[in-house]
Amino acid sequence: MIDDMQLRNLAPTTQTNYIHHVKGLARYYQRSPEELDIEDVRNYLPYLLNERKLSAETVNQCTTALKFLYLTTLEMPWTPEYFPRAKRPLKLPVILSQEELLAFFDHVPGLKYRAALMICYGAGRRVSEAVAVKVADIDSKRMLIRVEQGKGRKDRYAMLSPRLLDVLRRYWRAFPSKGYLFPSWRGNRHMCCSALQLACREAAARSGLRKRVTVHTLRHSFATHLLEGGTDIRIIQALLGHTQIDTTVRYTRVSTQLVAATVSPLEKLEAKPKPAAKQKTKPQSTAG
Repeated sequence: MIDDMQLRNLAPTTQTNYIHHVKGLARYYQRSPEELDIEDVRNYLPYLLNERKLSAETVNQCTTALKFLYLTTLEMPWTPEYFPRAKRPLKLPVILSQEELLAFFDHVPGLKYRAALMICYGAGRRVSEAVAVKVADIDSKRMLIRVEQGKGRKDRYAMLSPRLLDVLRRYWRAFPSKGYLFPSWRGNRHMCCSALQLACREAAARSGLRKRVTVHTLRHSFATHLLEGGTDIRIIQALLGHTQIDTTVRYTRVSTQLVAATVSPLEKLEAKPKPAAKQKTKPQSTAG
């Protein structure tokens, strides 16, 4: 299975998750997954959902892993319909207003964390993409930031605003580096994601925000504010690196400005004027 995943160029984190879920299946039945039939697999997934109380997202990850094992590696004569996915509850992402973002960034501890978090909001990068930025990825002439091997093992370009460039330049002058823009103290590695997540939580707590703020909240806010500013949804899709437009469309559900600015059809409902009634003319008398 590991060979199959490597041949298909799956990300290392994806490979680790797949193996974790397959181990869970083997541990539950105390047998090799190769000896199980489809009913065993189908009974295992409701167990995770109902007894283990795992989220629908986690159960769906397990479903994808087992589907890969049985259809790709073991080449079982089953179809994808044998692996139904749990229905995920629709949850709208948390969005910060402009005022909340200003308060948030004012309380970020240290220039290093502030620069990294501003990349997440100013360029819409994921936390793993923000900490892995290299100095060579900053293209100040074309005002772009290269995203090297983002989610799905794909390269793309993100926007680089003049304000973000100024922040990154001030940070680099204070902490010059040649490789990673945010290096770790452990040699030739970048800052870990957990360190940036912790700095984000501390900044949110210090700023007094009552919303649950994560690094990904900044990415959600980036997309929503672009949408409210009139940016085409296809451009936002490319900037976020979404494969399917449906993933990007969800931001239309949280854009309150677009909802408020939409004209109700009731406003266009006008009564049409009734045509004037024709007056009846009396017939003229022909008597002499």
